[in-house]
Amino acid sequence: MPRTPLRPDCGPEHSGREADAFRGFARLESARADPGPRTRNLITSRQNAKLRLVGKLLSARKHREETGLFAAEGEDLVEAATAAGVEPVELLVAGENVEAELLADVATLGHAPRVLAIYRAADLPTGRREVTLALWRVSDPGNVGTLIRTADAFGAAVSLSPECADSLGPRALRATAGAIFRVPLVDWGRTDGRRVALVAHGGDPIFDVPLDPPLTLLLGAEREGLPADLVAQSHKAVTIPLLGDAESLNVAAAGAIALYELSRRSLR
Repeated sequence: MPRTPLRPDCGPEHSGREADAFRGFARLESARADPGPRTRNLITSRQNAKLRLVGKLLSARKHREETGLFAAEGEDLVEAATAAGVEPVELLVAGENVEAELLADVATLGHAPRVLAIYRAADLPTGRREVTLALWRVSDPGNVGTLIRTADAFGAAVSLSPECADSLGPRALRATAGAIFRVPLVDWGRTDGRRVALVAHGGDPIFDVPLDPPLTLLLGAEREGLPADLVAQSHKAVTIPLLGDAESLNVAAAGAIALYELSRRSLR
């Protein structure tokens, strides 16, 4: 099946978000109309400074933290950023301003991306929401990204403790499916409302406990869960009852169920 083109039809039947995405990519259309400057500015060397920076940002959290930058691969993430009003510092487009094989070489995707962009972490959303998912030492980037995506679906914010996987690493970014550009990330320890610890065993059944926002839901690491002191400091410990033989739920699944339960109550 052919790939949907970057340029959307921005007629009246389409949303404002699609129109914003089109305007964000207008520069690419201009480049196609004027091949002269594009040819002169085409990146043809692996030693190019922009490509080397992208490689560093994709490979190590240290470089992302030192520079305050991160790299997003692929049209879906770049279009999500544009729709959210987050502008790139650099935009690399295969065949437009960089040779396609060079972009493929530096990327971490299983296929060659058409676009790759560099963003400032400081441009990501901030602020508070009535419900926050607070993740304690969740080290798997796929789970961190999935929980950010889930928070986006249910209108929650996210807070990451030290030793969580980097939400701006390539695996976590892909798992967010663009939600990283919409979900506020709250500093650890600055979340609002009562703190409710989600534990695998021994808590009150989540379906029987009042959970009125503002509220912070604490979720622990995949193996160890939440430490006893964090549970003791919480207003309540709750458990998702399991009917089968599984010992526990994956942290991303547990977070999704808990947020769905809150959402279900709000729709009553």
